[in-house]
Amino acid sequence: MNQVKKYKRCMVLAGGGFRFGIYLGMYAAAVEAGRAPDILLASCGGALAASIIAGLPDDAQRKAWLSSKDMYHYWGGLTSSPRAGIVRTLAMAAKRGFIRDSATVIPDLFNEYLFEIPPRLPLPEVAAGEQSVATAIIGGKLLFDESEAGQLRGQRKLFAETVFCEPRAASLLAGMPSPLADPRWGEHAISDELLCDVNTPTSLAARISITDMFYFRCHAHTDGNYFGGVLDLFPIEVARALADEVMMEFKQSFDQAFSIPAWRTVLGLDGNARLRYVNGQPVDVRIDTSDVATVLDKEAVQKKLDWLQNRISLQIPKDYATYVAYMDAQWQYGYTRGMEAFTRQTAYDEAHIRNSDKYSRGCA
Repeated sequence: MNQVKKYKRCMVLAGGGFRFGIYLGMYAAAVEAGRAPDILLASCGGALAASIIAGLPDDAQRKAWLSSKDMYHYWGGLTSSPRAGIVRTLAMAAKRGFIRDSATVIPDLFNEYLFEIPPRLPLPEVAAGEQSVATAIIGGKLLFDESEAGQLRGQRKLFAETVFCEPRAASLLAGMPSPLADPRWGEHAISDELLCDVNTPTSLAARISITDMFYFRCHAHTDGNYFGGVLDLFPIEVARALADEVMMEFKQSFDQAFSIPAWRTVLGLDGNARLRYVNGQPVDVRIDTSDVATVLDKEAVQKKLDWLQNRISLQIPKDYATYVAYMDAQWQYGYTRGMEAFTRQTAYDEAHIRNSDKYSRGCA
C-alpha cells in the first residue's frame, strides 16, 4: 500500500494550444477563491503555463513573463519546414481522413512535421525545490526509432505515457498503469506502462510536452525521443492518483476534419470519445472553457495559407502591442471562467453544509 500522502488539490492544465495564457488566469482565480492547487498536472500548451506559474512567485511576474518580448520573439522564430506545402499537407490530411483503421503504420514523427521550433523555450529556470507549486508534465516516449517509420505496426505499442514530476508525485504514481490501458479504449498504440521521470527540469518537460504530432518534430532527450502531452490530453486518472481534489476544464470537442484523423492515425484513439468520457467524470471543480475558440477567436500564433508560395506558415501579431493585448485577453478569460466555476462550487458547498446541518438537527 502506498504510504505517500496525496497532494490536497490538483489543477489540470489540459492543452490550450497557443491560448496557454488562460491557465495563468485560472490559477490566479483558484488562489483568490482560496483553492490554490499544490500541484499542476499539465499537457501541451498547458505545460508552458505550468512552467511559468511554478517558476515565478506572483501573478504580476507571471503576466509580465507571458507578455514579454522574449516570448513574443520566440514565437516569431517559428518557421515552416520543407514539408509545409499546402497541397501536400491537405492531401496527407485527406488520406488520414479516409483511413478508418487505428494506427496501422508506425508514424514518421521525425520528418513529417510542418514547423521548425527554436531550440530553447524562454521559460523560468528554477530548481524543483524552489518552485512555487509542484508540477507534473505529460509527455510520450517513442518506443520506435526513425528507421522503423512507415512499417506496419501490427499489435505493437509505439508510445509510453511519461510523467515528468518530482519524487513525491512519482511515488504516488508508482505501479499505476497508463490510463489508456483500460480495454474501453481499444487496440491503440499506447503502452500499458506509465513511466515517471524525476530528473528532467520543468522547463524542458514543457518543451517536450508541446511537441504535437505533425506540427513539430519529436524531441530527442537523454534516453530516447519524445513527443507531446497530446498522448493523454485529459489525464483525469493521473490527477486522481495525485490529489484528493481535482480541478479541470469542460472542453470543446475536436474537429473531425484534421484532429480526429490525426489521433486515430498516430495513437489509434478517438479523441472525442476520450474527451466525452473525461467531461462526464465527476471532479471537485469544473471550469467551462468550451467557448474559448469563439471568445478568443484570434490566437497569439495563427496559421496562414500562402497559396502563391504553396506554404503553410505560423504568424505572430504584426506588432508587440497586439501580442500583449492577446495575452491580456487570454489571462482575463481564464480568470473569469475560473471565478465563475469557483463561485458556483462555493455556493454548492455552502448549501450542502446547510442541508447537512438541518439533517443533523432533525435527527437529534
